[in-house]
Amino acid sequence: MPAVVPDIALPSTSDDPFAGLNAEQRAAVEHDIDCAPGAARPLLVIAGAGSGKTNTLAHRVARLITHGADPQRMLLLTFSRRAANEMTQRAGNVLHRILGRSSAQAPITLPWAGTFHSIGARLLREYAGRIGLDEAFTIHDRGDSEDLMGMVRHDIGLTQTEKRFPLKGTCLAIYSRVVNSQQPLDLVLQSTFPWCSEWEAQLKTLFGAYVDAKAEQNVLDYDDLLLFWSDMASDPELGPELGNLFDHVLVDEYQDTNKLQAAILIGMKPTGQGVMVVGDDAQSIYSFRGATVRNILDFPRQFSQPACQITLDRNYRSTQPILDASNAVIAGARERHAKTLWTDKVSNALPQLVLIPDEAEQARWVCNRILEHREAGMTLKSQAVLFRAASHSAALELELMRRNIPFVKFGGLKFLEASHIKDVLAVLRFAQNPAGRLAGFRVAQLIPGIGPATASRLLDAVGQSAEPVAALAAFTAPTKSLADWQAFVALYRALRAPGLRWPADIELVKSWYVPHLERMHDDAQVRIADIEQLVQLAGGHGSRETFLAEITLDPPEATSDRAGPPLLDEDYLILSTIHSSKGQEWKSVHVLNVVDGCIPSDMATGHADDIEEERRLLYVAMTRAKEHLHLVVPNRFFIKQQAQMGDRHVYAARTRFVTPAMLKHFEECVWVNAETAHSRKPMPDSVRMLVRDRARNAWK
Repeated sequence: MPAVVPDIALPSTSDDPFAGLNAEQRAAVEHDIDCAPGAARPLLVIAGAGSGKTNTLAHRVARLITHGADPQRMLLLTFSRRAANEMTQRAGNVLHRILGRSSAQAPITLPWAGTFHSIGARLLREYAGRIGLDEAFTIHDRGDSEDLMGMVRHDIGLTQTEKRFPLKGTCLAIYSRVVNSQQPLDLVLQSTFPWCSEWEAQLKTLFGAYVDAKAEQNVLDYDDLLLFWSDMASDPELGPELGNLFDHVLVDEYQDTNKLQAAILIGMKPTGQGVMVVGDDAQSIYSFRGATVRNILDFPRQFSQPACQITLDRNYRSTQPILDASNAVIAGARERHAKTLWTDKVSNALPQLVLIPDEAEQARWVCNRILEHREAGMTLKSQAVLFRAASHSAALELELMRRNIPFVKFGGLKFLEASHIKDVLAVLRFAQNPAGRLAGFRVAQLIPGIGPATASRLLDAVGQSAEPVAALAAFTAPTKSLADWQAFVALYRALRAPGLRWPADIELVKSWYVPHLERMHDDAQVRIADIEQLVQLAGGHGSRETFLAEITLDPPEATSDRAGPPLLDEDYLILSTIHSSKGQEWKSVHVLNVVDGCIPSDMATGHADDIEEERRLLYVAMTRAKEHLHLVVPNRFFIKQQAQMGDRHVYAARTRFVTPAMLKHFEECVWVNAETAHSRKPMPDSVRMLVRDRARNAWK
């Protein structure tokens, strides 16, 4: 255990490293700083959009360490490894300023900084023997979990039902929602999957068999990492033991946690001492992942002592007119931690509310405004177009291509979803955990001449043998597969050898797999580049076990084989769903389709809680803008159906979240002609639709 950093007197005010914090940020950083280790009262920091929450959290970490807190006994939970690394780096920078460390000295490390899932995997590995797990377990990503659910679904006869039974992806989604929301199956079916309600009994049987299959194969899925950690935290013996590992528990983006994650926190720290959470209930937009806004709303009352609360309401991102409009939208929420964002960034430019005839005109208008901003000196990269669903940008993408405006759209194939990456990881997983039937099934069929039936016989033999290598060596492969089979057996023997030092494992797999890759894919050279990236990533991990866990829990975003040709332009526009835009900011933001049916989505209006989340979604989109905000309201949508039916169109109304009383916060641009720059005039009386008068005149 490294020595604890001693308490150090802070420099004079002129050299104070915390002088750049505002009063509320500093109050959060200094909260109960003189308490004994782990005795600080629970603290809730409501951090409004653009209020510097990451900076505040990093300074809190640094302040605790300078006051004697042991970095080894600090648990920092985030929602991505990138966020954990950024937090650690920022805290280290503050410490360097305080302690006067040179860059040559070793940086401060926070060994327990990471995502909920990665920390959960680490704790489960360490406590495996005490909770009935084999510590050699492997972790399934979502794709593998779906495939295993599909295999079990088939094995128990649910692929032969007379009526439509939910597909494997839907079954996994239902299972995951039940686990993460901690709600009964019948309630989840009624509220989220009503068409599946008639299958409640069969789904219960399926989920029981799925849990058995995971146990037999010694695998865990993402949900298990939280479920088993929560079970540990709630145990009368293990819960306090886990809590005593840490003096301070700090959680970022607390509004995005689910009930399991809140239960983990309460189980480990029932008094709340040493707990600090940071978040914004107004930005809780991930209920489809099981997150609940109730966690942050109820946090002040969740522990045996009430929590302190500090609100960060000074915004460092947007102009005041943008904040006024955003404040007005979120003020309509049924329940919230009240705050009014403010800034000293004054501006005379109101956000624009643009009423446009249809989607095609919307696309042309947005392109014109983007080019106007570009000519005024604003790069394309500093501009973004946001939308509720990925399909909403289709017309705009066509117009951007027609005008030769380069763009990048967030989304696409994830790294772990690419077949060649899944192949390599399957070989490593099968070597790590021979009981992992899904990985073995995939690997066996990479060998020419071996199909599903032979692969199943092979896995049966491995499962019945105490020595997996011996079982493979004794297996009789098809004659045409003999040479390739022997090469695989030699590889597997090497991967299971006790003296093999990581990352030699992945180099061996790469050498064996590349000839198969070249045989199976015409674009092998592009895919090999991804394999090289995987090898480089492997070098940053200490063992095969930790690599497989980390690459599954926090994979890279995209792959080369589906990314298209390289973007060789000097600049490009950002297109993004609102969900993917969270945490980002741009000088100019256009929000498409700000109409009822899109925001709120017509799929999210069945329950008051869903509508409230849609309100928060619009708020998140609006608060991404720094200088210019444009909400675009197309009046007419064309809906393509079957070819023989032709097209039809529907009329849409401005989103219900922008009420008439809020219009004073916007510059209304009504019936703008996209081809006429700066055409900003109210609708003339000659074309105003006085609907009540027309309806009455029809009966005169």
